[in-house]
Amino acid sequence: MRRIVVLSGGIGGARFLRGLKRAAPDADITVIGNTGDDIHLFGLKVCPDLDTVMYTLGGGIHEGQGWGRADETFTVKEELAAYGVGPEWFGLGDRDFATHIVRTQMMEAGYPLSAVTEALCQRWRPGVRLLPMTDDRVETHVLIDDGVGGRKAVHFQEYWVRLRAAVPAHAVVPVGAEQAKPAPGVLRSIEAADVILFPPSNPVVSVGTILAVPGMREGIAEAGVPVVGLSPIVGDAPVRGMADKVLAAVGVEATAAAVARHYGSGLLDGWLVDTVDAHVVKAVEDDGIRCRAVPLMMTDVDAAAAMATAALDLAEEVRAA
Repeated sequence: MRRIVVLSGGIGGARFLRGLKRAAPDADITVIGNTGDDIHLFGLKVCPDLDTVMYTLGGGIHEGQGWGRADETFTVKEELAAYGVGPEWFGLGDRDFATHIVRTQMMEAGYPLSAVTEALCQRWRPGVRLLPMTDDRVETHVLIDDGVGGRKAVHFQEYWVRLRAAVPAHAVVPVGAEQAKPAPGVLRSIEAADVILFPPSNPVVSVGTILAVPGMREGIAEAGVPVVGLSPIVGDAPVRGMADKVLAAVGVEATAAAVARHYGSGLLDGWLVDTVDAHVVKAVEDDGIRCRAVPLMMTDVDAAAAMATAALDLAEEVRAA
C-alpha cells in the first residue's frame, strides 16, 4: 500500500485531499495539518484548518465558501452580539460551536490536541489520518502598521478575516513554533512515507508554518522519498485568498517559480505549475527541481483528482531518476 503524507492548510489543502482520495483510493494517507491559524474565541479553542479538512473529507463542509458547516445557523453568534460580546468579524456557526466546545472540554480535561483530533474524526471519518503539526500552542501573527507611526502584531485571523489583508504585512511570525515539538506520529509518518506532497496551500502561513516546527523540515529532507509540491500561484496571482500579501512580507514574489525557490531544492524534488505558467518550467528546473506544467484549477473533484494524479506521476519520475 502506498503511504502518502500531505502537509495541508485549509480550503486548498482540503479540496486537494478530496481529489487525492479519488486518485489513490487504496493509499494510506496521513495529513499533517497546520495549527498556526488556531485561535481562542469565546473561551473556545478553534482550529480552522484541521476542521476544514475534517468537514470537507467527512461530508459536512459548506461547499460554497469552503469553510464552516453546511446548513449552518448563527443563533449563538447573534445572541453574543446582542450582549456586546465579540469579535463579530469571525463567523462561528451553531454547528461549528459544538465542535469547538467538545475540543475545548477535552483539552481542559488534559487530552492533547492530537488525541482530541483523533476523537473528533471518529464522527467524521475523513478517510485519512489527520494529525495536527504539533500539540503545542503555535499562533501565526502578522506585523502591520498601527496607524500612529508605529507597528503592531495581530493574530493572522484578524489580519486575514477582519482586515482582509488590505494593509501591508511587514513580517509573519509563527509565535511559539521554535519551542514546539511535532505531534505524536508526525515524524514517524514522514519516515515511513513513500511520497510527500505539498498541496496548493499557502506557502507562508500554511505549509510554511508546518515547516517552522523544529524537526519537520529536516525530517522531510532526510526521508529519502520524492517531495512534490503544487503551485498556489497561477498566472502570477493566488488561486484563492491573498497569498501574495504574506509572500511579500517574507520577500518572495507571487510567481510559481519564486514559490518553488522559496521551498528550495534541498526540500522539494518536484513542482507542478499551471499551464499558463509553462514558461517558468525551465527556470524551476535550473534551480534543481523537476517541473511540469498541468492544469491546476480545482474547479471540481475530478479536476482535483487529475492534479493529484499528476503529482503522483511526477513523484514516480523523481523516484525513477
